[in-house]
Order: sequence, then structure tokens, then C-alpha cells
Amino acid sequence: MAASRNHLLLFDLGHVVVEVTGEQDIKPYLRKPLRTDDSGWPAMATWEAFEKGLLTPEEFSERFVVEADLSIDAPGFLANFESWTRGFFPGARETLDALRPRFRLAALSNSNAVHWRRNAALGVPEPFERSFASHELGIRKPALEIYERVLVDMEVAAEDVTFFDDQEPNVDAARQAGMNAHRVKGIDELRACLQELGYLQPRQI
Repeated sequence: MAASRNHLLLFDLGHVVVEVTGEQDIKPYLRKPLRTDDSGWPAMATWEAFEKGLLTPEEFSERFVVEADLSIDAPGFLANFESWTRGFFPGARETLDALRPRFRLAALSNSNAVHWRRNAALGVPEPFERSFASHELGIRKPALEIYERVLVDMEVAAEDVTFFDDQEPNVDAARQAGMNAHRVKGIDELRACLQELGYLQPRQI
């Protein structure tokens, strides 16, 4: 797929270029088994409200511990929760650096104030021209409005955007918004997709 220097590559963060270990980290505190799909996360209404910026970290942790029936108190859970985001997968920063001379790069993440702050401390926003976070916008993927916000703010047409996400509903919504969109999970799948698209040569990574 041909692309110009003005073409925007738009990346989800967690499970695409950033390692997130929440499924493993929460297990010691669960009284009930956790399913690995989005619908299996406990207290989803509270989770989504936090990712829309409607709750403070303290409000989120207090509600989540009760609704998810965790065997840890709210302050302990919040400290554990912050560590779930671990920074770039090995090789992810190098991959983004290899792309930046030829493409515009941006990030679009369903996130929250705690993980966003930690990602900033880990240098995650640095390779991107702009990083969009659901809790700052008040909108979560897969709502079409969040993709439209990216297009307006980045001053780019939908057909000039290629989007990468690990969740099929988010990919489907991006396609509905007119973007080229691909489902990938982890840096290896992302690299393979970038190579298949002709955006990245094997020698660059």
C-alpha cells in the first residue's frame, strides 16, 4: 500500500506497542476467575467511567475493589494498578523510530489518569506527534466520535490513516470511520503487518 510522508500511522498503545500485565497482576486478588476478553473484566461500568475521566483514581479504586470483589484494599489495589503498564515492548521504540522519517505517528488509547501518568514517566509519548487518551477526551473506543476527533485534530483525511489495535471492535469502528485498520497484538504481529503493508523493511528492525 503506497503512502506519503503525510500518511498518519495511528497506534493503540496497550498490547500493541506497550506491555500491559494487568491480567496477570490482578489474579492474586481475584475471588472469581477472570476471563481474558473485555466482557470478562469485572466492574466494567466503573472501568469505562474511569477511562472516560469521570472518576478520580481514588474513586475508581474504591469502587473497583468492591464491585470486583478483590481481596485487597483500595490503596493497595491502586498502587498495584499503576504498575500494570510496563512501557514499550522490546523493539517497539526502535520500530517507531524507523517509521518516523516516512510517516506521521500518533497514538489513540483507551486509558486513564494513572496509566497515562506512568506512561509519560516511561517516555511512551516521545515517538508520537500527538497522543490521544480516552480519559482526556471523555470518549472511549469504539465510539466513532473518538476517531473523528483524531481526524480533526490531526488535520488528516480518514483514507490517509492506518490504524493498529488489538481489539476487533476498535478496528471495525476505525474502518467505519473510513480509516485503514488492522488488528494486531504485540510487537511481532505489528512488525509483520507493517512489513506486509510495505511500511517497514525487515532490515529496519
